[in-house]
Amino acid sequence: MRFPKLSRSLRQLSSHVLAIALGVVLTVSTLQVLPSQAEPAPPMTAGDTSRAIAQRQSPTTAAIGSTSFVTAAVNRVGTAVVRIDTERTITRRVDPSFEDPFFRRFFGDGFSQQMPSEQQLRGLGSGFILDKSGLVMTNAHVVDKADKVTVRLKDGRTFEGKVQGIDEVTDLAVVKINAGNDLPVAPLGSSNNVQVGDWAIAVGNPLGFDNTVTLGIVSTLKRSSAQVGISDKRLDFIQTDAAINPGNSGGPLLNGQGEVIGINTAIRPDAMGIGFAIPIDKAKAIAAQLQRDGKVAHPYLGVQMLTLTPDLAKENNTDPNSPIQIPEVNGVFVMRVVPNSPAASAGIRRGDVILQVDGKAITSAEQLQNFVEDSRLGQILQVKVQRGNQTQQLSVRTAELQNAS
Repeated sequence: MRFPKLSRSLRQLSSHVLAIALGVVLTVSTLQVLPSQAEPAPPMTAGDTSRAIAQRQSPTTAAIGSTSFVTAAVNRVGTAVVRIDTERTITRRVDPSFEDPFFRRFFGDGFSQQMPSEQQLRGLGSGFILDKSGLVMTNAHVVDKADKVTVRLKDGRTFEGKVQGIDEVTDLAVVKINAGNDLPVAPLGSSNNVQVGDWAIAVGNPLGFDNTVTLGIVSTLKRSSAQVGISDKRLDFIQTDAAINPGNSGGPLLNGQGEVIGINTAIRPDAMGIGFAIPIDKAKAIAAQLQRDGKVAHPYLGVQMLTLTPDLAKENNTDPNSPIQIPEVNGVFVMRVVPNSPAASAGIRRGDVILQVDGKAITSAEQLQNFVEDSRLGQILQVKVQRGNQTQQLSVRTAELQNAS
């Protein structure tokens, strides 16, 4: 009875052992066959390696790369950036006290004659070449009233520059040099395409250190000259944190592609890490007029003004010592009317609040200034003002601003 059961057990055990052995054989065979059936991986080329590394780089590392985009941008425009040296002779008036007999008794009759009556002032700035004929753009304050202008190229060549036109209101000037027709030209971009956070590269000759490059970003756009503290200018600046120092004035501000987006200017002595540049689109329009006419005509009204809000007016009206009550509205408060100006001729008075111009609401002094700047000389503007509790409609004919100051 036990033998048949033992026989069946042995047969079952043999089947299990055979199955295990067969599984081991198949596994080993598979391990041996798979590598021979798989295609070998192609060797990586240098380009593949670079792409693989670039894919693993962080956005910042990829943006800068082993060859900086700043280098490429500067190489694109660098030879078109120039240094501008100026000389100016001023005559100093001798103090009348030197002619006093009492003074002459102690110092001698010839002392006053030994006092220098003339002094030579030297200036330094930057600029860049606009076209192959030798047209150079810079700041007005760099070359204004200069007796001699010398333009030095990056390769060391120097040329005498002739100032073709100056516009103090926008602080722009055009200088011409005669250096043949094969000069390097700075590529111009568009300031209308600039956004906050874009790269900003300043190139120039700060503090006399030629061919200096600084890097930053565009901090903000349309920073008005009034906000910057330059009330005699009519500009909306590009603000940047790229280092701009004396001597950078007139040099280009570049974007990451090496295109000029602004002209460095408006350096404030108290600025820490803040610089300003004139938008290149504005500069191109001014340069064309300076090249053609030698000057730019700017229309004006003739008022000193302040942006007014209801809160500001209320603060004034609740002050018992306030000499005037101001309408609690949004508009532009007239602080002063320039004598013999278009505003004076039209009947605008100190204390008026300008509410509208040609039917358009005016809510800030910068808005009113831009509106007038964009008008034509001799154009009649319909100005709505509030005077006390009454409103009046006045017609103001714009005239040409004769003096920026």
